[in-house]
Amino acid sequence: MTTSVAQQGPALVVEHLTKRFGDRVAYEDVGFEVGHGEVFGFLGPNGAGKTTTVRTLGTLIAPTSGTASVAGLALIPGNGQAIRERISVMPEAPGLYLRLTVAENLACFAGLYELSDQAARIAAALKAVNLTDRADDPCRTLSKGLRQRVGLARALLNDPSVLFLDEPTSGLDPVAAREVHELIDDLRQRGVTIFLTTHRLAEAERLCDRVAILNTTVLSIGRPDELRNRLFKRTLTVRTRVPLTNPDDVFAGHPSVEAWRLERPAVYVLTVSHPEVAAPDVVRALVAASADVLTIAESQHSLEDVYLELVDEDVEASHR
Repeated sequence: MTTSVAQQGPALVVEHLTKRFGDRVAYEDVGFEVGHGEVFGFLGPNGAGKTTTVRTLGTLIAPTSGTASVAGLALIPGNGQAIRERISVMPEAPGLYLRLTVAENLACFAGLYELSDQAARIAAALKAVNLTDRADDPCRTLSKGLRQRVGLARALLNDPSVLFLDEPTSGLDPVAAREVHELIDDLRQRGVTIFLTTHRLAEAERLCDRVAILNTTVLSIGRPDELRNRLFKRTLTVRTRVPLTNPDDVFAGHPSVEAWRLERPAVYVLTVSHPEVAAPDVVRALVAASADVLTIAESQHSLEDVYLELVDEDVEASHR
C-alpha cells in the first residue's frame, strides 16, 4: 500500500487550537507541525487532552478556537469528508464485530467507506499486518494482540496519508506490543505519517522521530535527545574499584568539569560541558592518581525522566 496524497507542505499544522466543554478545558493553545512520513508522539497524563485532540483532528468534534490543516486540507466543516478520505483513526479499542471473520469485518468497513477495489484493498491490508492466513478466523477467537492488528488493517483500508493511533499497544503483552512496533516501523518506511498517543514512554522513545508532551497545553516538543539536553545537564558516571582518597583533587581544576558529587561509595557523577572532552581528561587524572577505573560513561536520561520533569500535575484528578 502506498500513500495517495501529494506531499506538499507539512502533514499536520496546528495553531492555537483550543477545546472547551462548558467551563472545562480539554486542551488549550495547542500548536505543532508534523512532517510527512514522521512518527510523532503525543504524550501526557490521563485527562491532558490527547484523545480529544485526536478526535478534533479526525473531524469527529469541532475545536472551540484555533486553526489546523490535516493532510493538506484546512480543518473546517466543509472539508470534513475530504479529510476523512485521507486519514484513518485507530482508537484504543478497535470495536470489531466479534462474530464476523477478519475478512468480513474488513469488508463491512470497506463497504461503509464506499471504497473501490475492495477485495484488493482488503488483501493488501491483511498482508500489511501479516494476517492473510487468519482472514477466515472469527474475530472472537483472536487474542487481543491479533485484534489490534485487525484494527490496524481496517485503518489501512483507505490507504491513508495520516494515521492516528490512540494507545495502540494498551494492554498488550511485550511480544504483541513488539509486533505492533514493527508494523509502525514498516508504515513509516512506506511514507505514512503516524500520530501516536501512548502512555508507554519507552515505546515513544523507540518509535518516535519527535514527541510533544501535553498537559492540556504543549509543554515541550522535540526529538527525545533534544528534550534531554534541553532539560538536563550532561554528566559522566565514574566507577572505581575503591573510593578515591582525595576525589576533589582528581576532579577539580578541569575546565570541562563543572561539578562532581558522590553518588555512592566509589561511584562519582561529574557534571560536564562536553563529555567527549571531559572523559579523556578525567581518565588521565584518575590514572595519575593511581586509581583503578572500572567504568566511565556518559549518563543517559530517559524520556521518562523528561516527562516527569515536565509533568507534575494529575490533570484528571484536578478541578478544571
